[in-house]
Amino acid sequence: MGERDHGDGDVVTTELRGHVLLIGLNRVAKRNAFNQAMLNELANAYARLDDDPQAWVGVLFAHGEHFTAGLDLPQVAGRLVEGTPRHDSASAVDPWGLVGRTRSKPVVTATQGWCLTLGIELMLASDIRIAANDSRFSQMEVQRGIYPFGGATIRFPHEAGWGNAMRWLLTGDTFDAAEALRIGLVQEVVEPGAQLDRAVQLAERIATQAAPLGVRTTLASARRALVEGHQAAADRLVTDVSKLFVTADAAEGVQSFIERRPAVFQGR
Repeated sequence: MGERDHGDGDVVTTELRGHVLLIGLNRVAKRNAFNQAMLNELANAYARLDDDPQAWVGVLFAHGEHFTAGLDLPQVAGRLVEGTPRHDSASAVDPWGLVGRTRSKPVVTATQGWCLTLGIELMLASDIRIAANDSRFSQMEVQRGIYPFGGATIRFPHEAGWGNAMRWLLTGDTFDAAEALRIGLVQEVVEPGAQLDRAVQLAERIATQAAPLGVRTTLASARRALVEGHQAAADRLVTDVSKLFVTADAAEGVQSFIERRPAVFQGR
């Protein structure tokens, strides 16, 4: 099964399986609602993904019946009122991709059961999303007198289109996996219990068939186009590919093509 370790209280688990780092939400008794320890440990797990040279792709999933019930508001409301950052470590990586250093490696997300508020925003901040067909989603902050502050107002309209996003952001209504697929929030819907296996399958496909430096550069270029605009991304295309051409992985890619065999990439 690979190397496994747990953070304090096991509220987030990590398991390195080959070159895939599985990151599991594990506050099952509370439907994986986020308290401060869980926010901290998830940010540390994302830092491990970025810093571990053996971890090339992440898979975010949840233990238990539900992905997450969102924030455990009674436990974290005080920090929100104070405007305190979500996590405590300066070296961590924000799983919502809004502050601090930017995640450089891809993440595949698998959901089941309830996926509320920050859970949807975790999905939107990831790169490929798989949902069990029993998944239920709601961006319900407006029903609690606040508004989404984990990136939904930024990313949801881009992913789903303005009208589709506003339909759910402005009402806080619940929608199902079929609707999530229709609007592009998820890329695949599978039977309950199959979501993690499918996410791992996709992550392993990336890790075994694609050069990790090429994957990270692809991710960075697409993100640059989204955040900085078309021209900013276009200006870097030739420069970035020139750097990749002189890597050992690029040489292996060419040689494997000549020899008609699968490439064996090293990430250098």
